[in-house]
Amino acid sequence: MKKMFALLICTGVFYGANAQRFAYVDSQYILNKIPEYKTAQDALNQQSVQWQKEIEAKYSEIDQLYKSYKADEVLLTQDMKDKRQSEIEQKEQAVKELQKQRFGVNGDLFKKRQELVKPIQDKVYDAVQQLAEKDNLAVIFDKASDLTMLYTNPKFDKSDEILKEMGYSGSEKDKENKKKK
Repeated sequence: MKKMFALLICTGVFYGANAQRFAYVDSQYILNKIPEYKTAQDALNQQSVQWQKEIEAKYSEIDQLYKSYKADEVLLTQDMKDKRQSEIEQKEQAVKELQKQRFGVNGDLFKKRQELVKPIQDKVYDAVQQLAEKDNLAVIFDKASDLTMLYTNPKFDKSDEILKEMGYSGSEKDKENKKKK
């Protein structure tokens, strides 16, 4: 019986020593606490609005051309009609290309986002890696990702530690966590 009890204790200690440690962070919370990220987001939003206005102005110009064409249609010869229709279609195609160039999958907005936001996200990722190595964590989940987290214990939230590691303050969640404890 004593041998069985000793074996049970050793097994428990062994499993406890090998237990996987985990934590989670809220990357959206972290990014919102970084002033450079807010500045980058504002710059992206301004650029996006500017490009959208540019595209809307071109569509408005095409609309005016179309209305002018419709008003003059009865007076035009077939060749003139074809020429004006072709001109309108070419301008529509050019605006669609511009829209794709600005807002497409690898468009200017995507490139600008990569230029402004990616370095900040990389700093967050590096801080997460450093925390994982320092605290010997096997897994760190991101609460802001598509991963569904049905329940999270605030004591495993390392978001504020990441902010501190990066040199920013993040006391909101610290206060929330202390209230819940």
